[in-house]
Amino acid sequence: MSRRVTIVTAVHAPSAPFLADAHRSLCEQKLPDGWEWHWLIQEDGRTDDVRPHVPADDRVTFRQGRPGGPGVARTIALAHADGEYVKVLDADDQLPPGALARDVAALEADPTVGWTTSRVLDLLPDGSTAGFPGDPDPGPIERGAVLDFWTANSFRAQVHPATLCVRRDLLVALGGWMALPASEDTGLLLALNAVSRGWFSPEVGLLYRKWEGQATGQASHVDPAEREARMAVVAARARALASFQWRYPVTD
Repeated sequence: MSRRVTIVTAVHAPSAPFLADAHRSLCEQKLPDGWEWHWLIQEDGRTDDVRPHVPADDRVTFRQGRPGGPGVARTIALAHADGEYVKVLDADDQLPPGALARDVAALEADPTVGWTTSRVLDLLPDGSTAGFPGDPDPGPIERGAVLDFWTANSFRAQVHPATLCVRRDLLVALGGWMALPASEDTGLLLALNAVSRGWFSPEVGLLYRKWEGQATGQASHVDPAEREARMAVVAARARALASFQWRYPVTD
């Protein structure tokens, strides 16, 4: 029986045309023997605009639901996540070759690692890529390290939450993605790091598309009052989880 990685993607109409590129990048992944992937595409809403862009592939499942933002769409998709690991992939991004295999290898090698992240390159409109400094050292990321860095660096984490691959049971235990209008993936990252060790791969694991329609490029994303509230609740959740001293994996 094959073991499975579930890919979870939230999508809305503006980003739907990029699904073909995301699918192509998934088809180029080479997983270890005995492994397969299943792609869950969850529309944030119910329109007629996304379905035409969903790839015709038996490994792809498409569903729709009430609009609530990408965090809600990803979390509702968890009801159908049938893999022991869950990989996030935004509709407009792409996985470089080898990304999934590295995630699986890191999680299989160390049961105390609950999640993985990796280096990111921005994918620019002209097709070129651009990196940026600040990556942590390769290997384990100890509990609390992401929150400490994030707090000291104007709410910017040293690892990118769009690269997360997570043990499904841990992800479900934390309630999935936060119910926020933005930064829901950062909230998940900090919650994960509050209760479990992570892993950082220095090899590029994501091509992060930059385009004028992306949500993080909109004025509402940087509204000062909303951003302050988002950061406050993200930090409060992570600190509360740390204070409860719950740890993954659970040991006697």
